[in-house]
Parts: sequence; structure tokens; C-alpha cells
Amino acid sequence: MTKVCVITGAGSGIGLSTARLMTKKGYYTILCGRTASKLENAVKELRDDGGQAEAYPCDVSDRESCFALAKHAEECGDVMVLLHIAGLSPHMADPEKIMSANALGTVNMNDAFYEVMSPGGCVIDTGSMSAYLTPELIMPKGAYSFARTDRTKFMKKMMNRVNLLPKSTRSGVAYSISKNFVIWFAKTDAARFGKKGVRVLSVTPGNFETPMGKLEKDEAGTYLKFNAIKRNGKSEEIAALYEELSDERLGYLTGADIICDGGCIASGASAFAR
Repeated sequence: MTKVCVITGAGSGIGLSTARLMTKKGYYTILCGRTASKLENAVKELRDDGGQAEAYPCDVSDRESCFALAKHAEECGDVMVLLHIAGLSPHMADPEKIMSANALGTVNMNDAFYEVMSPGGCVIDTGSMSAYLTPELIMPKGAYSFARTDRTKFMKKMMNRVNLLPKSTRSGVAYSISKNFVIWFAKTDAARFGKKGVRVLSVTPGNFETPMGKLEKDEAGTYLKFNAIKRNGKSEEIAALYEELSDERLGYLTGADIICDGGCIASGASAFAR
């Protein structure tokens, strides 16, 4: 049966670079994102290169949209890999939309694909190094578990914490908190998926040369001096990580966050470092 890989945020940047590798590996790859035209261009590129791929517009903050995507993926074959790379940066939306897309979007995708993932498969969610650079005391960790029991209460508590901070910082804080939650959620979701023989991981990128990275170039420059590798990453470098982590031969690796940031977090950098 056909092996299926689903990638969110696949219209450009890291998602598209990863899609190139997964199609070359023989996966029927479903590219998801918010902009249909970008997805269609990406699919054309992959097909021209001999890959099997299709576009499927999906808003990850819309729970019904995520479940419809999962159902469609199951109809295409054995769903072996979900790479949830989509997300909104502080420069792309207001704080509530950032929280909804990044935090609730991850809950929605994991919940939807729990129903359809095949044994031996792998789910990889995407964090951010800002989740580590922002002080722990800002993170409303007591609210995280509500994501599994009461999503409305979860969002209210998450936004209550964001709104304690000055308006000028709220988009950035919402992003950091949402990504800290993603890392927690992926780790704690490993037990649920493990009962199905499916692994769950998260990948935490640093600063990369992507369209999103260009929006954040000023902040990226601030942290570059802390890196062990004195440059921004290339999308194909982290794409290779997603590809490798999803390999069935790594069947005992689950419940972990894998950092790929050029050594910035290891240096002890923080959100207040300048």
C-alpha cells in the first residue's frame, strides 16, 4: 500500500525542503498550508522532479479542517509520517491568532491524526528556540493540560498570561509561550500515540534562511553572536533532520525535543541577551 507523508507549512521554506526529501524517499506527500497558489507551485516542482505529491489547503487552527485532512490522508494510503511545521511568527499575526495557530493548531493536528496514523509511523511537531530563551516563570504551564480537556478554557488561560505583558511585547510572548506548549504537548503525547505503535517528537529550529526567517532577520542577528556555528541555518539542513527522525529505523526514539539551532541555546543565551 502507498506510504503517505503529510507536511503542514509545505508551500515554502523548511516545509518545502522537507517535502523534496520525502518525495524522493518514495512517500506520497500531501502538502498543506493556507495559500493554495504556493502549494500548487510546490506540487508542480515536486512532480516535475518525479515525486508523487498533492496540495491540500488547511487551516490548522480550524479543528474540522484538520480532521478532514486526516481523513483524506487515510484515503490515500498508510499514513506513516505527519510533519507539522506550519506556524505563525510574531511578525505575521496578532497574539491570539498566533496562540490559536501554534498551540491549538498542534492539538488539532495531533488529535486528528491520532485516528489515522499507521503502526510504525511518526508525528513530528515543531517548536522554536524562543521556547527555551524566554524565562520559565512566564510560561503558564498549569494551563497546558486544559488543551486535552477544555480547549476554550485553555485558550483563555494562555491569553490571560500573554495579556499581563506590555502590548508591544505580546505577539512575541504569545509565540514563545505557544512554542513552549508545543514542546510539552509533543513530549506528553508520546504515551498516547505509543499505544498505537506511533512515535511523537518535536523539532526546535533556531534561525534559518527562509521566508519567515527574513521577517525575523533583526532578532536573528541579535542571537547570531551566541551561536557555536556563526551563521543562520539552511532549510535543507533541518529538512534532513525531519527526514531522518521520521525513519522507522529510529523506532525507539519518542517523547523528545530535538534542537537544531547552531548551538545558540547551549550557549546560555536568553530573551534578555543583547
